[in-house]
Amino acid sequence: MADATIPVISLHDLAPATRSAAAVQTLGEALETFGFVAITDHGVPEPLLTGAYAQARALFELPPATKQRYEDTSTGRQRGYTSLGIEHAKGQTVPDIKEFWHVGRREGDVVANVEPAELPEFGSTFNALFDELDRVATTLLTSVGAYLEKPDGFFEDFTRGGNSVIRVIHYPPLPHEVEPGAVRAAAHEDINLMTVLPVATEPGLQLMTREGEWIDVQTPPNVMVCDSGDMLQLLTGGRVRSTTHRVVNPPGDANRSRYSMPFFCHPRNDARLSEDPEVLALDFLMERLRDIGVA
Repeated sequence: MADATIPVISLHDLAPATRSAAAVQTLGEALETFGFVAITDHGVPEPLLTGAYAQARALFELPPATKQRYEDTSTGRQRGYTSLGIEHAKGQTVPDIKEFWHVGRREGDVVANVEPAELPEFGSTFNALFDELDRVATTLLTSVGAYLEKPDGFFEDFTRGGNSVIRVIHYPPLPHEVEPGAVRAAAHEDINLMTVLPVATEPGLQLMTREGEWIDVQTPPNVMVCDSGDMLQLLTGGRVRSTTHRVVNPPGDANRSRYSMPFFCHPRNDARLSEDPEVLALDFLMERLRDIGVA
């Protein structure tokens, strides 16, 4: 295991009114070097995060038949529930050991959200969390735009109405016998532009350095981790690369449920990710959803 630490930046130093050129440079270099950065002073209320995790636990404790009533394959599972054993990493055949629920944007050319009737506070809680994480992602991307010397407002327009989602994930305790090669989340790169990740309830996240070594990603409770995805890599011609990461299986003495709530920031559906060949955001998304077995 490599010994390395991802850079830490205050979101205050990236906000438009208080932006520091040094912080913008640190952010850009961190994404080029690691593809990951830790963010302090993000402003997401702690009670909202605590409440969201409580709702997540309640959601996944519902009976399987109840959860499966909210499972819809017609939209590439972009909203609602996805059962255990469905999704696998690109290029893999063994599914990840996880189940999840998607909550997305409520306006624009997007798929409608699904709310579990059994949990009356679920929708309002995750709608509020979506807005907060969307704000964080927008601030980060605006600074990435400054680092890349994009025109003012480039990423705000690029993501306006985009089909961003919170993926509420449950990694259940491992069964007594695990299928060979099965892990909580096999090595992969995120599809989207940028991911904002509140701290999960248990450790296990690892990233691969540019030298091909795995390092643990574990931050204090008040810090969020952000990483660049395949869409940003494509948009920048590989300058800002997506980073391979995974969630490893827990040791026997820590074989507990793990909950995670990554926010995947997406461009609007008609945004052009590359010109030659032309790749539009929605086409790229649906191709990748097919690659991982959910569309």
